[in-house]
Amino acid sequence: MSSRARVLVLNSALGPLDYRVPAGMAVEPGSIVIAPLGPRQLLGVAWEAERLPSDAEVGDNRLRPLLGVVDVPPLAAPLRRLIEWTAAYYLAPPASVVRMALASTSALEGARTATEYRATGHVPPRLTPQREQALERIGDRQGLIRELASIADVSDAVIRGLVKAGALEPVIVDIDSAYPQPDPAFGPPALADAQQAAADTLIANVAEHAFHPVLLDGVTGSGKTEVYFEAVAEAIRAGRQTLVLLPEIALTEPFLKRFHDRFGCEPVAWHSGLRSTQRRRAWRAIASGEALVTVGARSALFLPYRNLGLIVVDEAHETSFKQEEGVHYHARDVAVMRGKFEACPVILASATPAIETRQQVALGRYAELKLPGRYGAAEMPTIEPIDLIQHPPERGRWIAPKLVTALEETLAKGEQSLLFLNRRGYAPLTLCRTCGHRFQCPNCTAWMVEHRLTRRLACHHCGHVMPTPRACPECKEEDSLVACGPGVERIADEVTALFPQAKTAVVTSDTIWSPAKAAEFVGRMEAGDIDIVVGTQLVTKGYHFPNLTLVGVIDADLGLEGGDLRAAERTFQQIRQVSGRAGRGAKPGHVFIQTHSPKAQVMQALITGDADAFYEAETEARRDAGAPPFGRYAAIVVSSEEQACANEVARLVARNAPQVEGMAVYGPAPAPLAMLRGRHRYRLLVHARRALDVQDVIRDWLGALDWPAKARVTVDVDPYNFL
Repeated sequence: MSSRARVLVLNSALGPLDYRVPAGMAVEPGSIVIAPLGPRQLLGVAWEAERLPSDAEVGDNRLRPLLGVVDVPPLAAPLRRLIEWTAAYYLAPPASVVRMALASTSALEGARTATEYRATGHVPPRLTPQREQALERIGDRQGLIRELASIADVSDAVIRGLVKAGALEPVIVDIDSAYPQPDPAFGPPALADAQQAAADTLIANVAEHAFHPVLLDGVTGSGKTEVYFEAVAEAIRAGRQTLVLLPEIALTEPFLKRFHDRFGCEPVAWHSGLRSTQRRRAWRAIASGEALVTVGARSALFLPYRNLGLIVVDEAHETSFKQEEGVHYHARDVAVMRGKFEACPVILASATPAIETRQQVALGRYAELKLPGRYGAAEMPTIEPIDLIQHPPERGRWIAPKLVTALEETLAKGEQSLLFLNRRGYAPLTLCRTCGHRFQCPNCTAWMVEHRLTRRLACHHCGHVMPTPRACPECKEEDSLVACGPGVERIADEVTALFPQAKTAVVTSDTIWSPAKAAEFVGRMEAGDIDIVVGTQLVTKGYHFPNLTLVGVIDADLGLEGGDLRAAERTFQQIRQVSGRAGRGAKPGHVFIQTHSPKAQVMQALITGDADAFYEAETEARRDAGAPPFGRYAAIVVSSEEQACANEVARLVARNAPQVEGMAVYGPAPAPLAMLRGRHRYRLLVHARRALDVQDVIRDWLGALDWPAKARVTVDVDPYNFL
């Protein structure tokens, strides 16, 4: 054992530091250590010195000693290689990536029990507005004092006061209790021939313990989940761990149910909705190898699996796999790299694979397994356009007469309908009919969106909310505010006016914010307690409702607005996915698409079902433009609370852009969202040929510049968001 250790401390502003290893302390690469820094103690990870050069090498006699080694397994070599790759590819500080692997600091502490609190039902005599708010928001939830304070949006002192008053009681939680183990023989499915053939290939890949990236491409309802569950069963039989990534927390609920039916227990869940004690228990079980199957959001990708045998990325085309804050990584691509470093198969499951993934198949880097038909008696729905120019809705309405008739017929048959509009709230714009004042967010270049259910105006970019005013703040006229355009709440109001007897539900991230809320929605749908669902993209994927036979897309053109490289592809994927909710049982499904341009290429592809022709044309257009996957983009975003500062730094970055063959730099220009969370923003776009190592160029270019501390410069490699 060496007497010195190179340590990556969890502070992104610092590079790797060297420490002395005291006699009797065992430190190896990957060991999680406690390191002194000035008067503070920081967590860090010991690393191979040759892989992580340090700018601050000092002699042995000047080294401070490490304070201790945390009693958990070291981060294994494949995970360390993944952390290095992610930091290098996405131009992120390695410490920021390591922090994702150590995502539960409580897991590194020794205690095996914790005290959580829950409501007793007793209401204290002194009920302040804050206490009332706390009890209302906590409901039947349980958690640590700081977690309950966060849920209730009050201070810790308010929660402690409720404990003292007897309104909350302590519960001792055993935080290291074992998880039930999934049984691969519990509920084996009856697979069709095509499914069985695909499952056999995946099982063989898992048994080989080698890197095999596979695209599992099957239409919605073709039984992709049942097929990859057989690969999961093989990994369980071998005692190896599986990670299943899902794009949304709300999707975990239907998945958990299907998993339970197949394996007899639930998998270990990992997402932002977990309590601190749940995160600790999950992290330790993953690190020890006890957690055989983990299902989670993208952050589950960096956890320290002891013995990874399979990675599945479900709904792999989903853009929410791209992280837009902090480290700008794409979970689909990083999952493939993790599979490579861990030498295990990776399954990308999708009904509408991304062009980037299709290109990897075309190059022979990924294998492809196709499931061409729906499972069992179910058939693909019929898709019909409604030309809004020829057949517009009635004045002040948003649902065209043809779709209203279809809703009537579906209700009469006792079947369920889904209306899709990817816009939360009641209306995207609120203005005063007297003076024309528009409500704009004070922190962002964005309109405030009216939410009638909560009687609030909200900014969907920074979260700023304000009560909906009675009077216009400009001209002081009362009751003069008018909503412009539809959101899902407005469509739900229209449905209620048309069909007062129908049971309607609004499904958005405002109404389904947790797996429990998702479970409640699924239960109501299965019990027939909902006739018409009005929802955003949250309801387009993963759900299976056999009695849902009608889907209406309210505004198919919405996703085509704005200068997004992937707008047509994203619109195609979204509408194809939402169409896939119809007719998943024995009853046939029908889809109506309301559009102003039924002749547009993307609409024709949806109506005819000719996905191949659409993807071919879209791929050709990308090839001609040198756009991904045939070229490379990187966005450089400069922001500051002072506009002059942001503008100056953006110009500095542009002035010093290197002249490199095969690379062009566009900008700077004010970002479409020119202000976000109180910061002025300028964007530059780097466009390079595929073979150029654009990261090295940008690293050298920005590394040579100095800018004031009040400006922030972030790089987004392979951007998905062009705002």
